[in-house]
Amino acid sequence: MRRLLQTSAVLAAAAALAFPAAAAASVKVGVNASSATISADSKGHALVVYRSGGKLHRVLAWGAVNARPPSGSVPQVTFRLNNSGGKVKNTCHRVKLQLAWLVFACRAGDGSYWALQSWQRLLPNNGARPSAAQAAHELRLSHWTGPVASLRIGWGWSFHRAHQMFGRYTYGGQGVFGFHVRNGVPLDGYGRNIYIDAFNSDIGKGWKRVNSFLAHGPIGAFCYGFFKHGGHTGVGPQMRATAIGPGVTPDVLWQSHVPGAYNRSADLAADAQMKKLLAGDKLCRPN
Repeated sequence: MRRLLQTSAVLAAAAALAFPAAAAASVKVGVNASSATISADSKGHALVVYRSGGKLHRVLAWGAVNARPPSGSVPQVTFRLNNSGGKVKNTCHRVKLQLAWLVFACRAGDGSYWALQSWQRLLPNNGARPSAAQAAHELRLSHWTGPVASLRIGWGWSFHRAHQMFGRYTYGGQGVFGFHVRNGVPLDGYGRNIYIDAFNSDIGKGWKRVNSFLAHGPIGAFCYGFFKHGGHTGVGPQMRATAIGPGVTPDVLWQSHVPGAYNRSADLAADAQMKKLLAGDKLCRPN
């Protein structure tokens, strides 16, 4: 019922079919920013400078790199922030990376990477008109070394009629998921939502937010059926999924064309692929 189309690793900004790349999470350091840059030393300190609301902002960040695997007793890593700014001895040289929503990236003298990304995380579901706060572009800072997260997504059909998306969100071979959730909102540092957008769908022209949902334990699995809500499915010719990465690694983007009308042979093939990809999960099953 679900056909596996591709795998995304780094916030790969593919135009149609996503390709494997390094992915990674981040921490919000501002909104609606322009002229944003990073200076970083070789001891894990970074100074972010940007303009917003007609003012110059300086944010000092330190104390975190990469991410921990999910734990119910040990907090996830996160930055310490000083919004008054500070000084660093800059060793960070600007680099080009295949990260979606990328604003600025650099490689510090200790070999670690820092990046700023900016995207609209809080858009309302079903293509609703956003408020000013919901439409804001969050400026998000990340710091990482080595391999990062992987977002794998497949397409199929649910009950032979509705398009369905399924996949896994993992880091270091382990599922990305949280332990404390309320009304679909993660309340700890581990939970991550998958934000789904459609291009030129029946909820509006251009890219519109369809919905968001949590990756769940124990393997970071998720599945979502695009059934009609208010007469709309939210399925466009292209779809994308964005997730805040685990810990303080960069945010992940997956993008794909959507399979066409229901096809039984593709449905059966997708069932088999879903069972393989989501082996060990008890909530997402072919139907």
